[in-house]
Amino acid sequence: MDFLEALILGIVQGLTEFLPVSSSGHIELAQKILGADDLKDKEALLSVVLHAATALSTLVVFRKDILEILQGLVSKNKKHITFSLAILISMIPAAFVGVFFDDFLESLFDGNLLLVGSMLLVTCGLLFLADTAKNTDKEVTVKAALIIGLAQAIAILPGISRSGATISTSVLLGIDRTKAARFSFLMVVPLILGKIAKDLLDGKFTFSSELAAPIAIGFVASFITGIIACVWMITLVKKSKLSWFAFYCLAVGTTAIIWGLNVGS
Repeated sequence: MDFLEALILGIVQGLTEFLPVSSSGHIELAQKILGADDLKDKEALLSVVLHAATALSTLVVFRKDILEILQGLVSKNKKHITFSLAILISMIPAAFVGVFFDDFLESLFDGNLLLVGSMLLVTCGLLFLADTAKNTDKEVTVKAALIIGLAQAIAILPGISRSGATISTSVLLGIDRTKAARFSFLMVVPLILGKIAKDLLDGKFTFSSELAAPIAIGFVASFITGIIACVWMITLVKKSKLSWFAFYCLAVGTTAIIWGLNVGS
């Protein structure tokens, strides 16, 4: 893995983790475009580092919110306790899928362009639906959190945007758009940290000194672009601009399907 590959993949991860276009799908497409087949051997390590960077960018952007929640828990603030409980409940479906179907899910991340393209079209449909929903001032309830969590579990599939699925589901449930985006970005942090811990304990990757510099570049690129994308996405959700990304997913998904059909023929 060279510096340019690490830089490109870091930027792709940072942008697409928060923008509703599927980070997993775009990482698969980026590797195909780069012809970086050798990255498969290093994919576990690279994935951990890039996801750690986006998790850190979330903590930076929402540092005040997180501090308020922690303070609220100590002071037994009912609003913050409810929000924290909602975060925990939202994690259950994805955690269940990750623990019991980990090997199956990994088999899907193998350059399957037809799957990526098809799931991007699903993301397209979700985003179009979300932009038709009326804006409200509703909070995230515990019941809504479980439904949003189910959407997050489904979004493990490459090509279905996690942020797109969770924000769209939240908005369609009548939750305030800004609160929906905030909840979507915060709910994934514990899962990312849990996945990193699981991979470390399982020993799924090895580290060599020649990877240090490229991995560091990928981390920085993912962290910086993640902050930019996170802030930008909150603004776009508030203004009901998700259809912009729906058109993008339609174009990229269709291209991926055509490409996959040609490669398979």
